[in-house]
Amino acid sequence: MATIAILIGSESDRGIAERCAKVLETAAVDYEIRVLSAHRNPAELEDYIKKSDARVFIAIAGLAAALPGVVASRTKKPVIGVPVSSKLGGMDALLSIVQMPKGVPVACVGIDNGENAAYLALRILGKV
Repeated sequence: MATIAILIGSESDRGIAERCAKVLETAAVDYEIRVLSAHRNPAELEDYIKKSDARVFIAIAGLAAALPGVVASRTKKPVIGVPVSSKLGGMDALLSIVQMPKGVPVACVGIDNGENAAYLALRILGKV
């Protein structure tokens, strides 16, 4: 498994994941990108989180943006949420990610800012 798991809620989020991946490649940190929706395949997502050796999760999602919160509720590892701009300019996704209940922390970067998610993951790992 990879050091950083990049999870996208749907294939339409792949462009943001690829920008994140470029930063990780430059830093020579291994990663994998998986399409796992919190709504469409929750059992597969939960199984992946449980079995993953990743040290940091980056979860990219738009609209209700449940993915980062669901991941954070299933692991004690750091989770970074990337809100995707689709409806409402991405503000709906941003607010869904930053308004997590106490005990379920999710770090959040700017809307569509996969690069900053990668930089934050690298800092968490002590790679920058």
